[in-house]
Amino acid sequence: MEAQRVKIVDGGKLVIPASMRRQLGIGTGDTVLVDVDNGELRVRSVTRAIERARAILRKHIPEGTGLADELIADRRREAERE
Repeated sequence: MEAQRVKIVDGGKLVIPASMRRQLGIGTGDTVLVDVDNGELRVRSVTRAIERARAILRKHIPEGTGLADELIADRRREAERE
C-alpha cells in the first residue's frame, strides 16, 4: 500500500486511514501494538503480532510436536517427584 499523509491532532492522536485499518484488520476500540523500528512508527494488530510470534516459534518446534502436551507431561513428572 502506498504511503499517505496524515496529521497528528490534539493529544498526539494519529488518524489511520480507513483503507489501512481494513488492511490491518483493526477497527474502532481495538488494541494495537505500536513501536518505533529504525526511526519508523510501526502499528500492528494484536492478532497479527500473535500470528508472527507463532510462526517464529514454529520454526524451532519439530512437526507434530504439541507444546501443550509436553508441558503437561513435564508437570506430571514434576508432581511424581514431589
